[in-house]
Order: sequence, then C-alpha cells, then structure tokens
Amino acid sequence: MISIVDDDKSVREAANMLIKSLGYATATFASAEELLGSGRLRNTACLITDVHMPGMSGVDLQNHLMANGYRTPVIFMTACSDERIRARMLGAGALGFLSKPFREESLIACLDRAMGKYNSVRNSAA
Repeated sequence: MISIVDDDKSVREAANMLIKSLGYATATFASAEELLGSGRLRNTACLITDVHMPGMSGVDLQNHLMANGYRTPVIFMTACSDERIRARMLGAGALGFLSKPFREESLIACLDRAMGKYNSVRNSAA
C-alpha cells in the first residue's frame, strides 16, 4: 500500500488517482498525525508526504518513523523548494524530493525506486 500524506486535498486526490492507475493500493491522510493514528503504517510500502503541513511536518514524520524503527521508503513533495531541506532529506534516505507542481513521470520514477527498495528489504528479511 502507498500512503499519501498532504494537507492539500487536491494534491492528495491527484496523487491518489495516479498511483491507483498504476495498480497500487493507496491510503490518503490529511496530516501526519492522521497517518500515525490510523493503524495503517504497518502496511505502508511507500510513503509520499508533503514537507510543510500544519502540526507534524513531513520532515518530522520521517524522523519519527526512523526513530521508531520504520524503514519505509519516503518521497517528499513540496511547494516551497528549500535546497537545505532537500539535501538533508535525501541524505537521510528519502528516495525523492519533488517540487510542486511536478510531472507525473517524476513521481512514477521515484515510486519505482521506492518499491524496488521495499521489495529488496522485504525479501532480505524473509
């Protein structure tokens, strides 16, 4: 399952439609807190999240997941491209950092990398 976290409903819906059209199951959340409280994190193969959101940011979400042992591949989206945040997140293991609006092909390429990483981690744990 691909989890999409963004406070902008139109971005959530557009990403959801694109990812479903690729054959993936999806779940959408309006906030990081909503995702964390949903019980769906355990089934998340890839997380696509906005960087800047009210409450817990996407950056804080990634830090929280890593601190709690989750190695879920993360793709960040942002309307405010900050090169320092981009470098920090990619250095911390994010598989993509997309500036809104982004091309569908860019998200698909990041998603392909993320799912390849997820499958290799899952297979090595088996």
